[in-house]
Amino acid sequence: MDQYAALKAAVETAELVDAHAHNIVALDSTFPFISCFSEATGDALSTVPHTINFKRSLKEISQLYGSNSSLDVVQEYRTNCGLESVTSKCLAAAGISAVLIDDGLQLDKMHNIEWHKKFFPYVGRILRIEYVAERILDEGSPGGAPWTLDLFTKNFVDSLKSYPFCSSDKIVGFKSIAAYRSGLEIYTNVSEKDAEEGLNEVLRAGKPARIANKNFIDHIFIRALEVAQSFDLPLQIHTGFGDKDLDLRLSNPLHLRSLLEDNRFSKSRIVLLHASYPFSKEASYLASVYSQVYLDFGLAVPKLSFHGMVSSVKELLELAPIKKVMFSTDACGFPESYYLGAKKAREVIFAVLHDACINEDLSVAESIVAVKDIFSENARNLYKITTVSKSIENGIAPLSVKSGVNTSAQGVAFVRILWVDASGQHRCRVVPQKRFHDVVTKTGVGLACASMAMSSHMDGPADGTNLTGVGEISLVPDLSTKRLIPWAKEQEMVLADMHLKPGTPWEYCPRDALRRVSKILKEEFNLVMNVGFENEFFLLRSVQVDGKENWLPFDATPYCSAAATDAAFPLLSEIMACLQSLNISVEQLHAESGNGQFEFSFVYTNCKDSADNIVFAREAIRAVARKHGLLATFVPKYSLADIGSGSHVHISLSENGQNVFMGRSGETRYGISKVGEEFMAGVLDHLPSILAFTAPVPNSYDRIQPNTWSGAYLCWGVENKEAPLRAASPPGTPDGSVSNFEIKAFDGCANPHLGLAAIMAAGIDGLRRKLTLPEPTGKITVATKYGIILHSSSFASLLCISLLLLINQSTGFLYADKTGFFKTDYNPADFKDKVARLPKSLAESVEALEKDTVLRDLIDEKLLVAIIGVRKAEVKYYSEYKDAWKNLIYKY
Repeated sequence: MDQYAALKAAVETAELVDAHAHNIVALDSTFPFISCFSEATGDALSTVPHTINFKRSLKEISQLYGSNSSLDVVQEYRTNCGLESVTSKCLAAAGISAVLIDDGLQLDKMHNIEWHKKFFPYVGRILRIEYVAERILDEGSPGGAPWTLDLFTKNFVDSLKSYPFCSSDKIVGFKSIAAYRSGLEIYTNVSEKDAEEGLNEVLRAGKPARIANKNFIDHIFIRALEVAQSFDLPLQIHTGFGDKDLDLRLSNPLHLRSLLEDNRFSKSRIVLLHASYPFSKEASYLASVYSQVYLDFGLAVPKLSFHGMVSSVKELLELAPIKKVMFSTDACGFPESYYLGAKKAREVIFAVLHDACINEDLSVAESIVAVKDIFSENARNLYKITTVSKSIENGIAPLSVKSGVNTSAQGVAFVRILWVDASGQHRCRVVPQKRFHDVVTKTGVGLACASMAMSSHMDGPADGTNLTGVGEISLVPDLSTKRLIPWAKEQEMVLADMHLKPGTPWEYCPRDALRRVSKILKEEFNLVMNVGFENEFFLLRSVQVDGKENWLPFDATPYCSAAATDAAFPLLSEIMACLQSLNISVEQLHAESGNGQFEFSFVYTNCKDSADNIVFAREAIRAVARKHGLLATFVPKYSLADIGSGSHVHISLSENGQNVFMGRSGETRYGISKVGEEFMAGVLDHLPSILAFTAPVPNSYDRIQPNTWSGAYLCWGVENKEAPLRAASPPGTPDGSVSNFEIKAFDGCANPHLGLAAIMAAGIDGLRRKLTLPEPTGKITVATKYGIILHSSSFASLLCISLLLLINQSTGFLYADKTGFFKTDYNPADFKDKVARLPKSLAESVEALEKDTVLRDLIDEKLLVAIIGVRKAEVKYYSEYKDAWKNLIYKY
C-alpha cells in the first residue's frame, strides 16, 4: 500500500472551513462570469481566456458539469439548470461545512447572507470596516448635524460594537481593505487634526462616500482594531495582489511592522489574507515572530498556476506555525469559485505535505494533523465556529446537515426562547415566528430581573438575592443555537443570553458567566475546557392508587439490562432521532441500576456547546417521554429507596486543539500532565463550594452518599468510582496515561453553564497557584497517611494473599507490591474517620461557598449573592416541608 495513502485520504475527506469568501450573485447580474477566473477588470478581461488559470479551471468546471470545455457551453448549462441547482452541485463537491462571508464587496444582484444559509451548514459574517464607515457618512449624522471627527468616531465605534450582538448578522471578524486605499503602513497615532482634515476631504468629495484619505483611513483602522480586540474578534487585512485599484508596492505586509510593534495591540489577532502573494515569505516571517499574526491563502489558491500555488503555500509554511495557516477560497460571485478554491486547495495541500514527508520535514502522522488544522481547526478556533465536525466521503459533503442559524423552516409558526435559571429550571417564552425575525432577533424579549432569583419551589424572588420584582432585562436569542424542534415541527427553539440591553450582557446571565471564565482560561493559559456529559434519568409511568396519581418506575430491570432496552426501545430510538436532528451526538446509552433508569453519554466538545447541548437533550428526553405517556425526570433522588441520578461530567483541557490534560507514562505523576494536575487540584480544593452549583437542591445530598458511586468524600482516585473526582483512561488511551477526569457530584438539577463556570474557576485557581494533587485513594502513601498499611514478613503469607487477591485489582482487593506492602483501590468509606466528608447538605455547601473568595471574584459577586440567596431559600423550604421534594419530578 502507498505509504502516503493515509495522507491522501485525510486530504480528500477533510472538512473545510472557508474563512474568507464573498456573496454569490444572481444569474442575470452584470458581474461577468469570466471574473470567476481572474482579478482583471475592464478591457483586461478580454485576455483572461489565455491564462493558465482560466484554461485549467474551465476544464475542471466542465468535468463537474459533464459538459464540453467551452465558456459558452458552461454558461448555457448554468442558465438551463438554474442558480440553486448549480450552487448545490458545486458546494456538494467542495465539501465546505462553514463559510465566513465578507459582504462589504458590493456586487450587482448579489444574494444576501441568509440566502447562503440554504447551502452551508454554518455561515458567519466578516464585517468590512471601510464599508461600515462609508455607509455612516452616506446616511448622514443623527439629527442632520454637521459631521465632526468626534461625532463620526462615536457613531462608527457604536456601530461596530452593536454588530457582534445583532443576531441576524452573526459577526465572527472584521476586515480592512486599507491596502486598496492608502497602503499598509498604518500610522497608529494619527492626530485628531489630521484625521479631521481627512474626514472633511471625504465629505467634500460628495456621496456616495469613498474613503481614500490616508489619515482618515488609518484613524478608522485603529478604532476598529481597538473594538475587535475588546470583543476578541480577528481582523482580516487584504495583503498582496488584487485588482488594479491596488498599488502592489503598498500591500506588502512588512509595512505593518509599526502596528505590530504597538503594545496596545499585542493581544489582537490579525489575519493576512491571500497568502500576501507575492510577499508570501514576508508574511511567513511576520507570523513566526508576532503572536498576533495569522495567515490565509485564499485567492492565491486557486488563481495562480499549480506551481505558483504550491510555491506560495510552501513559503508560508517555511517559518509560520502550522497552527496559524488557514484555508479559504476567496470565492466571489459564483458557486464555481467555491468549488475551484476547495478542489485546488486539497490538491495543493497534499502536494506540499507530501513533499514535506519526503524531505523528512514532517512525518505522515504529523502531516495528517496539519491537514485538519489548516482546513478547519485553525479557523474554527480563531473565529470561534461551533458547528458539528463532519468529514466527507468521495469529496461529496452531506447536504442534509443544517445549522441552527438558518432562517426558519417552512411551516414554522412559533419560536421558543429558552433559558435556565439559577435554580436549574428550564423556562421559555414563545413568540410568533414573524415577530421573532422582525423584532426579537434585534431587541430581545423583556424578562423580570427577579427571574434569576426564583427557586425550585416558588416563582418569585428569594430573599437575600438582591433581585426583586423591580427592573427588566432582555432575553436576546443566540441564533447559532436555533433548532427546529423535532417533536413539534411547527416550532423552533433557541437559547437566549440575558442583556441589560442588546449588546450589554447582564452580570447574572449564566451563559455569559461561562464565557467570562472561559475567556480568562484562554487569555491566561491558552487553554480550552472540553466537556462530555453522562446524563441519568428515570422513566416513570402514571398509576392511579385510591383515586390519586402515583408515578412508578417504567420497569424493574438491572444495570445494562437488554430487556429494559427492548421494552423502552421505541422511546429510546425516537429520542436518538431527535438528538441527531438537533446535531447532538450520543456515544452510547444503556439501562442503569435503578428501576426504570437510563443513561445517555454525549460526545465531548467545548464546554459552552456541551452546556447548550445538555439543555436541548433534556428538553428532547422529557418531550418524547411525554409523547409516550411517561414522565422523564432528572431529579437526583427520585426514590429514597433506590439509586440516584447524576449528570456526571468528564473534563479535559486542550491547547490549540490538542488534549494537554493527558500526561506521558513514566514522565508525569499518575499519567496526568502538570497543567492537568494543577487544574484538577484546584477543582478538588474548591469542591465543597462547587457543590452549591452542581448539587443545587437538598435532594441532591440524598444522592451523594457513600457506597453509591456518587462521590461522598473529599478525595480523588484513578478509575475509582467511589471518588468524586475520577481520573479516567477510557479504551484507546495510551497505557499509563489519563485522558480526562470525571466529576461525580453533578446532577440534573444544576444549571449546566453555572456548574461548568464554577468548575473552570476552581481549575484556574489551581493553575494560578500551581497546586498539586494529594496521593489518590488506592496508593500506598495514602495507606501510610491513614495508618492502615499491612505488612507481612512472612513470604509464604504474602505469596498466598497475592495469589488469592491479585485476581482483579479493580474490585478493590488487596495486592502486594515488591516491597512486601499491601495496596488496594480503597473505598473512602472504609476509612471515613481519616478522610474528610464532602458537604452532607446543601446548607454545608452554601456555607463553603460563602467563604470562597476565589469563586466570588472569578464568577462575579452579584451573581454569587443571587445563587446563595436561592440556595438558602431551598434549604429553608425543604426543611419545613419534608415531603415537598416529591414534587421535584415535575420540574426537573
